[in-house]
Amino acid sequence: MEDRIGQILIAEPFMEDPNFKKAVVLICDYEVDHGTVGFILNKPIDMQVDQLLADFPEFDVEVYFGGPVGHDTIHYVHTVGHILDGSVPIRDGLYWGGDFEQLKFLITSELITKKDIKFFIGYSGWSPGQLDQELELGSWVVDEMDNNYLLNIPSDRLWKSSLQNKSDAFGIIAEIPDRVSWN
Repeated sequence: MEDRIGQILIAEPFMEDPNFKKAVVLICDYEVDHGTVGFILNKPIDMQVDQLLADFPEFDVEVYFGGPVGHDTIHYVHTVGHILDGSVPIRDGLYWGGDFEQLKFLITSELITKKDIKFFIGYSGWSPGQLDQELELGSWVVDEMDNNYLLNIPSDRLWKSSLQNKSDAFGIIAEIPDRVSWN
């Protein structure tokens, strides 16, 4: 069994599900018996995290649609696991979650900036075996996560950039227009 934690799923160009159209999903938890959890990296919503949470410090950082599951939950992926207790390692230099009260303190103290963290409403979830079936059907292109995808590549370019970084053949696929009639 391949460990998918820290990999990304890049939606194939013709995916019809509006939740995942041109999505890039970071896998944060993958267990054969329990399923998979990930977050869509490139679907910002028009809201700041401090607008969503009443007791959150002022913090000018955008929130992203993490996926169609658990819209009443806030998650965060970050690069500061060395100072945030309870952070779950995803891959070298990349972490999920951590002590929420400590997070607020570190933000107030300016030890965590918007260059260190991305927030998500909801998550993407697959039941046991579901993701493997979708992979067999060709719904997703799998690649290794590049930490630049989290914070340094603009959301509107991430899907195309991640396909182009995969290979020349995928770079050509990234150029396919949404509607073939536009060609």
